[in-house]
Amino acid sequence: MRVLLITFLAFFTISTYAAEKVLVFSKTAGFRHKSIETGVKTIEALGLENNFTVTHTEDAAVFLDKKLKKYDLIIFLNTTGDVLNTEEEHAFKKYINKGGSFLGIHAATDTEFEWAWYGKLVGAYFISHPKQTEATMHVKDNKHEATKHLPSPWTHYDEWYNFKNINKDLHVLLELDESSYKGGENGDFHPIAWCQEFDGGKMFYTGMGHTVESYSNPEFKQHLLGGILYCLDK
Repeated sequence: MRVLLITFLAFFTISTYAAEKVLVFSKTAGFRHKSIETGVKTIEALGLENNFTVTHTEDAAVFLDKKLKKYDLIIFLNTTGDVLNTEEEHAFKKYINKGGSFLGIHAATDTEFEWAWYGKLVGAYFISHPKQTEATMHVKDNKHEATKHLPSPWTHYDEWYNFKNINKDLHVLLELDESSYKGGENGDFHPIAWCQEFDGGKMFYTGMGHTVESYSNPEFKQHLLGGILYCLDK
């Protein structure tokens, strides 16, 4: 009896603390970012440090109901263009509808322009960007896991997207100050990181992550980790 009890407790402990599963998808049908491989390694390292496992693929065939359901979070890492076919889109939507989580990094907003549902999920679409430069951001939520560690204002070097079709109901975490750099086109409302609950699931997006150097920046890494933990409900 004692042996059975110990076995049960061991199984319960393993089940309770089993690592959550994250899928990193980085297929590109347009511009390909040089930072993708570095970004994958960074997310894998964050997983080892924070008890989640990472699977990386550029094969859209993983977007089937039976394959997606084992993942607790799907990350689009600098995806570009039309990366999913109709069947794969249906599986991804079903995954979100059943409570799945999505995280987009940088060019995730430069993806699936012809799929209106995805545009609403990711929260906005990319339209243009000036040359890479330093810019200042203001923290709009200093209690969120992805921003509570950041100074406000926060200055960072990256490629700053201008957006169209911005969902006004987004929970904005960081806003760009267009007076701090040249080339901004969104005016006084220029969100650059946000989250929302959408169509049964939840999502987080950061517009940073273009440069290779971003993924070794401690503040950005903590920002990215905070978004992942938010999506995983940790």
